Amino acid sequence: MNIFEFSFLVWIGSFAAGFLGALTGLGGGVVIVPLLTSVFGVDIRYAIGASLISVIATSAGSAATYIRSGFANLRLGMFLEVATTLGSFVGATLATVVPVKALTVVLGIVLLYSAFFAQQSTPKEVELTEPGSLAERLKLDNCYPTPNGEGTIAYSVHSVPTGFSLMAVAGLLSGLLGIGSGSLKVLAMDRVMGLPFKVSTTTSNFTIGVTAAMSAGVYLSRGYVDPGLSMPVMLGVLMGATAGARVLIGAKPEWLRWLFSIVLVLLAIKMIYNGLFITG
Repeated sequence: MNIFEFSFLVWIGSFAAGFLGALTGLGGGVVIVPLLTSVFGVDIRYAIGASLISVIATSAGSAATYIRSGFANLRLGMFLEVATTLGSFVGATLATVVPVKALTVVLGIVLLYSAFFAQQSTPKEVELTEPGSLAERLKLDNCYPTPNGEGTIAYSVHSVPTGFSLMAVAGLLSGLLGIGSGSLKVLAMDRVMGLPFKVSTTTSNFTIGVTAAMSAGVYLSRGYVDPGLSMPVMLGVLMGATAGARVLIGAKPEWLRWLFSIVLVLLAIKMIYNGLFITG
């Protein structure tokens, strides 16, 4: 296989990852690392570096749209980025010294969790309730547009310290494994902090790019970002995510969620098996 064929196949795989990731809300990064390592035989640290570059590109491309639409909570996102960037720096630093076997097994476990999360039903949106004292002092409460665009719905932010801590864990996983950790971020904002689901997903997308940028800087300084690998991955995920976002508007992606979960489970089993029995 020559370099052109390899790049083309990587682009196809990355496009599929970005497409399915956009439909499920988990992002394509969660598939890229196991895809590159298990299918194409790429070293896991170079795969993580390429995945982080793709996460930055997809987040930057969609974050502006979410902010203009009024769904993303910019103030809350910038506050939570303090936790995610610190966590991502620690995770990226650990990833350069942690054995490949341990990274592979941990990634497999995270894939199993992501497959489970992809099947969870969308929670009902939260109406305005009494704001927590810390959220009130930081002015984190906000509102988002109604479906018909004729007004806004206000909401409050709760359990700020717990959500902040979970965001630090999400950042650590992002830096350690090269994934956006969108599932954990959405879980923190939606289930713990009480944000409406649309606000959680769009704000999570806004923070993912900044988190990945911190981690990518560490990988770049250690020489784990290969332009020849990162370019087709970035282009594939970006184009796939764009196509997936357009399909999502008028489609019911329940069957794609099942397909996505099945793929994640298969990749997770292979990653855990390789980490326990094959990877040196």
